[in-house]
Amino acid sequence: MPIAPAARAPGLIKLSWLVRLHWLAILGQTALVVGVHLWVVPLPLGVLMGLVALEAVMNLALGVWLARASHVSDAALAAVMLIDSLVLAALLHLSGGHFNPFSTLFLVNVALAAILLPPRWSWAQVGFSLAAFGALFPLQELAPFGVHEHEAMMTLHLQGMWVAFALAAVLIVTIVQRVTRALRAREAELERARSLGERREKLTSLATLAAGAAHELATPLGTIAVVAKELERSLQRSSATAEVRADLALIRAQVVRCRDILQQMAAQAGENAGEPLLPVPADEWIAAALDGLPERERVEAAPPAGAPCVVLGPPRGLARALKVLLRNALEASPPDRPVRVRAGLEGPEVLVEVSDRGTGMIPEVLARAGEPFFTTKGPGAGTGLGLFLARALVEQLGGRLTLESAPGWGTTARIALPAAGGRA
Repeated sequence: MPIAPAARAPGLIKLSWLVRLHWLAILGQTALVVGVHLWVVPLPLGVLMGLVALEAVMNLALGVWLARASHVSDAALAAVMLIDSLVLAALLHLSGGHFNPFSTLFLVNVALAAILLPPRWSWAQVGFSLAAFGALFPLQELAPFGVHEHEAMMTLHLQGMWVAFALAAVLIVTIVQRVTRALRAREAELERARSLGERREKLTSLATLAAGAAHELATPLGTIAVVAKELERSLQRSSATAEVRADLALIRAQVVRCRDILQQMAAQAGENAGEPLLPVPADEWIAAALDGLPERERVEAAPPAGAPCVVLGPPRGLARALKVLLRNALEASPPDRPVRVRAGLEGPEVLVEVSDRGTGMIPEVLARAGEPFFTTKGPGAGTGLGLFLARALVEQLGGRLTLESAPGWGTTARIALPAAGGRA
């Protein structure tokens, strides 16, 4: 079965965010330095651009490290962020010192550390930022760019504070939203993995249970079948009533049903494991599912859109899974309503869709559809295993099986599997 790629280490994900944010910061710093120097007040442009160039070189080195590393520790990330604060302090020192309104950007580093780092490193970032900002005050006399006209510079400072506040606010909100989306996506991925793991555990337990039950119940069921047959023969020679003979026939029918259920549990739960994965064109897949299907004349099969598309999987297992959906659709649809099945290539996936025009399912039933042994059919009409086993097979192949239904509108079941080489 296809194996999902290993999840990327959290440290590498955080470092990739830092690298992207660094490039944005480098572009912003370049624009600010050049803009202020040309249109506001002269700055030591050469030294400032040299620091920005040093940042670019360090970020290139981080990109190389990111491409080669298999793990990045929190301490390494904290060191990178502390260096960022040190570079920011140097830029501020060379462009106004503590009077520079863009000292607000220290808060961006603090917010980023609070999001990406554990508490001890976050507080370390807070302490280092406070120390770096505080050092700008005693170093003001050594700054190459000082305050000369206090009133004019105060006006400039207040205007710059507004720009710095806006920039810091935009950066903080952007970072928090990106992290929130990433965490939400990560939680959804973990939930899907957990759900898939639970279904696989249920499938394994089902196969084990079925094998044990089949072994333990084979003898008593066989004995009941033999005795019931002998009783039936004896009753045929006696004057037993029709009700007694009907009860005996019911016993035999239920014994056969028990055997069929055990065989279905054992075969469908374990047979796919030994079946080889082969390229299966969508039209052959549908044809195999229709083969031997009762009332197949009610199924309208549309040819695959465009050229034939191919999936990789166990041919018999795929046919059984699709046959389950077709059988359910036929049972749900009135005799005068056809069931439609179509296949097509949508992006990197092959999509097979089965639609009926039955009564549909209420949300409570739809939420439980696919659970083992859950069925809305009458007693003796189904076990609730077919859809569960079909979904388990599809997910093992790296795909998904979804249901869309509403009362009065029927049900649409979709199987989406990765295309094997795209179009055939």
